[in-house]
Amino acid sequence: MSKRTVLALVALSLLFVGLVLYSTMSGAHERVEVCMEFQGRSACRTARGNTREQAIRTAASNACAFLASGMTDSITCERSKPVSVTVLDGK
Repeated sequence: MSKRTVLALVALSLLFVGLVLYSTMSGAHERVEVCMEFQGRSACRTARGNTREQAIRTAASNACAFLASGMTDSITCERSKPVSVTVLDGK
């Protein structure tokens, strides 16, 4: 390949990565910290989402991934009520 073709491919790749990152980050308007308790253990995780409910679900899921072992425990943990939900600054 010529030098010009390689440079064009690199530029297009960087542009694509930039667009993906921008579209991913620009939609997350809500940021929360959720603390979960499961089988005597607790964990808190922070997440962003387009809506507050989506951010809460994501943070709870992340905390439960740390606390639970196996799919059944993960589902049970995620269906339990969070110990606390703290709304953090938006963007």
